[in-house]
Amino acid sequence: MSIEKGGGALPPHKNGRLLALPTWQRHLLAVCICTVTALLATPMAGRLDPANIVMLFLLAVLAVAVSLGLEPALLAAFLSVGLFDFLFVPPRFSFEVNDGQYVVTFAVMLAVAIVTGRLTAGLRRRADESATEALRTGALYEMARDLSGALMVEQIAEITGSYLHRVLNAEAVLLLPDGKGNLKAVEVAGTKGLAVEPTLAFVAYEKGEPVECSPLAAPGFATLYLPLRAPMRVRGVLAVAPADGSRRPLPDEHGRLQAAASLAAIAIERVHYVDVAQRTQVQMVSERLRSSILSALSHDLRTPLTVLVGLADSLAMSRPQLPDDERETAGAIRDQAERLNGLVANLLDMARLHAGDVTLQKEWQPIEEVIGSSIKLLGRALAEHPVKVSLASDFPLVEFDAILIERVFCNLLENAAKYSPPGTPIEIVVRAQAGNAEVSVSDSGDGFAGDTVALFEMFARGEHESAKPGVGLGLAICRAIVEAHGGTISAANRPQGGGSVTFTLPLGEPPTIEEEPIPGEMDASHG
Repeated sequence: MSIEKGGGALPPHKNGRLLALPTWQRHLLAVCICTVTALLATPMAGRLDPANIVMLFLLAVLAVAVSLGLEPALLAAFLSVGLFDFLFVPPRFSFEVNDGQYVVTFAVMLAVAIVTGRLTAGLRRRADESATEALRTGALYEMARDLSGALMVEQIAEITGSYLHRVLNAEAVLLLPDGKGNLKAVEVAGTKGLAVEPTLAFVAYEKGEPVECSPLAAPGFATLYLPLRAPMRVRGVLAVAPADGSRRPLPDEHGRLQAAASLAAIAIERVHYVDVAQRTQVQMVSERLRSSILSALSHDLRTPLTVLVGLADSLAMSRPQLPDDERETAGAIRDQAERLNGLVANLLDMARLHAGDVTLQKEWQPIEEVIGSSIKLLGRALAEHPVKVSLASDFPLVEFDAILIERVFCNLLENAAKYSPPGTPIEIVVRAQAGNAEVSVSDSGDGFAGDTVALFEMFARGEHESAKPGVGLGLAICRAIVEAHGGTISAANRPQGGGSVTFTLPLGEPPTIEEEPIPGEMDASHG
């Protein structure tokens, strides 16, 4: 989209071009019109009544008022009275008056000429103003139409600058915030740009109010900063200055400037949300494709991995026993197959969680049972790490899916064992906090590096080039499971060293369990 800039403000209406002439030229034209009228009436002096000649001069004054404005019309009125007196009132060719009745004629002629000129010039001025306003309104409509089709902020800046230059003879530049909140000018090809004062622009952006600095602005700098207020929030700033380089204020044009700024702000917000929608759609398609691939691969790999683990176990337990080297090789094959099987299980779980195919089987149960079963499942991985569990004996029951929460504990414990030195303890602390069961799994390793929030994204790892196995799915699965239960999960580094992952589960209101009466007491009560 290309917008051609005009050389200045909108041209005057075609009937008002004479009004755009300099004052001396309009006065000279008024004199010429009166002179031509006198020359045309001179041959008819003996044939026409003086009252009819007065009508000719009044017609000339009317023509001057319509075409040249009020001041030339007043000049024409006085000049017509003088010419009528000099050329047509006896004695001719002198300003003497023999008949006193002509004094009344002069007075009435002058009064009628002045009143007619004023009224005609006023009507003409209003007509010209209406025509100019119609042109500006049409230009504003064209700007709105062009902005509705803009797809980039550069196009919005070009359309807005073209409108202001053509309609208000003003230069403009759009200032939009970058990722750090600093206002940056949108560059438009083919324009030299307008210098701005960053402090004043930021004040207009933060306060949401116009900032005017016409008397103080240096040559070439913006004299007015208008916030781009969109329906949702302020999107930037429109900096404006007269195109002629002067420091004249623009108070009479504030309404049009505000209208242009509002249209630009709405267009910028529309383009922003179009970009957001496109990015979201691409992300959704990417996630859907990735989940489909993961699900397909997981299903296809699970069966051969299970067979491989079984064959490795068969080799290790075969009779007669294999030599030590071969038995050690079979054990290594089994360990790597089990690790790969766990990875495939994580991939499958992640695909199912993202697809929404998991239905929670929530039951009220003690959380310590799930902790114990998770530690037992990871017996080999936790062999070199003592696990300390801190849990109140009267901790209430919690409603959760035992299989999924067990997967959360297994992933967190496996990560803690993987990233902490051998022999260091792993701590599990469970406590009630603000209506939630808060569970923390802490280790004594080096802690988390970088952004801890990003660790819970798929395929994100704290150490990108780490020699430790893993693809960065464990914490992502934990977050999906915990959030499906209505809880939250976060990671942080401990002051004494090491990392800690904390998740919460809603406590709710556990059901009351009535104690069964002792058989002897039942008999006594019936007796």
